Amino acid sequence: MCTGGCAKCLGGTLIPLIVFGILANILLFFPGGKVIDNNEHLSEEVWFFGGILGSGFLMIFPVLVFLGLKNNDCCGCCGNESCGKRFAMFSSTIFAVIGFLGAGYSFVISAISINKGPKCLMENSTWGYPFHNGDYLNDETLWSKCHKPENVVSWNLTLFSILLIIAVFQMLLCTIQVINGLLGTLCGDCCGGDGPV
Repeated sequence: MCTGGCAKCLGGTLIPLIVFGILANILLFFPGGKVIDNNEHLSEEVWFFGGILGSGFLMIFPVLVFLGLKNNDCCGCCGNESCGKRFAMFSSTIFAVIGFLGAGYSFVISAISINKGPKCLMENSTWGYPFHNGDYLNDETLWSKCHKPENVVSWNLTLFSILLIIAVFQMLLCTIQVINGLLGTLCGDCCGGDGPV
C-alpha cells in the first residue's frame, strides 16, 4: 500500500475514536448518568480532560495531516517533486508523535482513575475515594461503600475503560504512522507520479 494511502486510512480510522473519546469524557461529568449539584463531587481525573484533550483535540491535528497526505500535490523543493512529498511524509511523523503523546496522556489519566476509583458519598456522609489501589476491581461487594451518586462505580469504570482502550488504539495507529511516515520519507510515495526515488 502507498504510504500516502496508508496515512489516509489511518486518519479515517482515528476520526470515530476521537468522537467516542470526547463523548466518553463528557459523560463522566454526569456520574451515574445524573446531573450532579456540586462539581467538587466529581472525580479529579474528570477535570484533567483526558478524552477531550488527549484523545480528542490533540488527535485532530494528526488526523488532518494524515488525510491530506494522499492528495498532497506539493510542488517539491529544488525542482524535485518527490522531495516535497518526502518532507510531507516526514512532517506526518512529527504529528503522529504529537497524537501518540495525546493518547498517552489519556491512557495515563484513565489508568490512574481506574486504579483510584470514583469519588462518591461514603458511609461517614463525606465525599471521598473509598477504594485503595484498585481493590474494588476484584471485589464487587466493596462497591457498596459508594452511596451516591447511584451506579457511579460502574459508570466511571466503564467510561474510563473505554477511554483507556481508545487511547491504546490511538497510540497503536500513531505508531504505525510513524513507521509509515519514515518509510515514505526514505522511499517516497509509490502513488506519486514520479514513483519511488
